[in-house]
Amino acid sequence: MRNFSVLVAILIVLPSLSNAQLATTPPMGWNSWDSYGLTITESEFKQNVDWFNAHLKSSGWRYVVIDEGWYLARPDQADQGYTLDANGRYIPAVDRFPSADQDRGFRLLVAYVHSLGLKFGIHIIRGIPRQAVERNLPIAGSSYHATDAADTSDTCRWNHDNYGVKDNAAGQAYYDSIAKLYASWGVDFVKVDCISQPYKKAEIHMVSAALRKTGRPIVLSLSPGPTPLEDADDVTAQAQMWRISDDFWDVWDRDNTSKGFPQSVVHQFQLLSQWERYAGPGHWPDADMLPFGWLGPHPGWQQARQSRLTPDEMRTVFTLWSIARSPLVLGANPTRVDGATEALLTNREVIAVDQHSTGNKGWMPTPTTWVWTAQATSAEGEYVALFNVSDAPLEMNYAWRDLGLPAGKHAARDLWLHKNLGTSGGVRVTLAPHASVLYRVE
Repeated sequence: MRNFSVLVAILIVLPSLSNAQLATTPPMGWNSWDSYGLTITESEFKQNVDWFNAHLKSSGWRYVVIDEGWYLARPDQADQGYTLDANGRYIPAVDRFPSADQDRGFRLLVAYVHSLGLKFGIHIIRGIPRQAVERNLPIAGSSYHATDAADTSDTCRWNHDNYGVKDNAAGQAYYDSIAKLYASWGVDFVKVDCISQPYKKAEIHMVSAALRKTGRPIVLSLSPGPTPLEDADDVTAQAQMWRISDDFWDVWDRDNTSKGFPQSVVHQFQLLSQWERYAGPGHWPDADMLPFGWLGPHPGWQQARQSRLTPDEMRTVFTLWSIARSPLVLGANPTRVDGATEALLTNREVIAVDQHSTGNKGWMPTPTTWVWTAQATSAEGEYVALFNVSDAPLEMNYAWRDLGLPAGKHAARDLWLHKNLGTSGGVRVTLAPHASVLYRVE
């Protein structure tokens, strides 16, 4: 009997230990929303995955995520055609994902992604489908029904597909049921929307617990923000990623009347600096997707277009995300990524800053400049990033000691140019508007 008790204790602990090892570095991947919105099909997804595999995987990119609406048969029509199973859980619409017709799920598509050495993710809106509640469908693995779990007074402010879930045993049973379903498909990543702002603490805890119970290592990403800073300790214990802002798009700056949407490049600096101390293995403040390249054919915001970010602005975004250790999630249509954008995304020296640095710190020495520093953990030296956030060229001049490095001369390397700059007592550089530099200093 004693040995049986020990075995039970081990089995209970194992899922927690597995999940504790999730996202030891910021996740890197691609998400369909910025280019496809609700509309991506299986064939389109595979085309993007194939390019991603051939061009980005070798630089450390791993996750491929189908965003919102994979359960809609007709996402571009008024009658969207929700697809549910007998237990009130969304399943892929076979009109758009034909392989789902064989197994009522994503197993075959996940197997394809895994065969390439990649990881598969999906997006969901928090809560339980309205149709499941209207039909009072049973909750798998329990004696409860949908009406036992649903909080019909609570819906997402921009998506009314679901009701919120009560903080009770039935609510936990529902989240357990969908987590078990996703684990059976082989899902590696779940992005839960409409849950961080306002901060839905009870549902976050239920989702997190449900994923841990599966025993499968599934990264939990919470969206959108801004996640409240006062909930930082809680969110770091529950999720591997959480959004620090509302949706980020290809906008350098925004006027003060837009109330946070869309989030712009300029407004991410302060938020990232505030969240920096909460970044670490297994828990990463998320500055959102990278809206680079072609955003089409059906982007999640506005019309299909080439990203409005200039080459300097894209480099600045990638530099900031990297030295602040945000997850790196591409939003572009991979099948239309040009050579310059691919070179940016595969710069391993810059990616190393995101994946292998510590002590990251950002500050604003003047109203038009930002400075970020960090210690390298996979190479010698320290990282220094300088940013010109003004609309005019700007000279920046610092002694190394002004940036927290030991006084004296140090060797520096420009990580974007892959160029050694020699030994000096500091840095003097003129940056174009919205431009940046990133150095490793020994």
